[in-house]
Amino acid sequence: MIIVENAVISDDIKENFFVCNLEKCKGACCVEGDMGAPLEVDELTTLEAIYDEVAPYLTEEGRKVIEKEGKYVKDTDGDYCTPTIGGRECAYAIRDKKGVLKCGIEQAYNEGKTKFKKPISCHLYPLRITPYDHYDAINYHRWYICNPACTLGQALNVPLYRFLEEALVRKYGRAWYDTLIEKIEGKGSQV
Repeated sequence: MIIVENAVISDDIKENFFVCNLEKCKGACCVEGDMGAPLEVDELTTLEAIYDEVAPYLTEEGRKVIEKEGKYVKDTDGDYCTPTIGGRECAYAIRDKKGVLKCGIEQAYNEGKTKFKKPISCHLYPLRITPYDHYDAINYHRWYICNPACTLGQALNVPLYRFLEEALVRKYGRAWYDTLIEKIEGKGSQV
C-alpha cells in the first residue's frame, strides 16, 4: 500500500495499466451496474447550480427522469448518486454518433457552458474512494467491461496512476500527486 497524506492507496494503482478504450466498451460504465454514479456531498449543490446549462445536452428521457426524481438520488446504502433511466443508464449520459455513451455534463464543460467537468467518481474511475474518519481508502475497481482499457493501457505502457493524473490532481491537488509520483517512481511528475 502507498500512503500519501490522508490517503491509503492500493498498490494496484502502480501495478496495473489502463487507458479508456471507448471504441471497444462503448462507455459501458455509464449504463452497467446497479446505481448511478456516486456523488460527493459538495457535488449536490453543483448539480443544482449547473443543471440549466447541462440540460440542453441531455436526452429527453434523461431530462424527464431528472425532473421526476431530482438531480441526484439516494442509493440503497443512503449515499448520493446520479439518477438512472430504468435502473440502468445514467440520466446524464448521452450517445455520440458512434453510439458511445458519454457524459452530458462533460459535454457542457467541453463547450464552455460550465466549469464542472463531471462527478469526481466518474473522473477517477476505475479508482473508487471510500472515505473514513481520518483517511480515504483508494482502491482499483476491477470490472470486466474495462478489459479493453487494461489491454490498451498495457499496449501503450500507461500505468493507472498516470492515466488518472488529471483526476487525481483535481481531487487531491498537484503537490499530493507529485508526492504519489515520488513514492512510486522516486521522482517528481516532471510536467
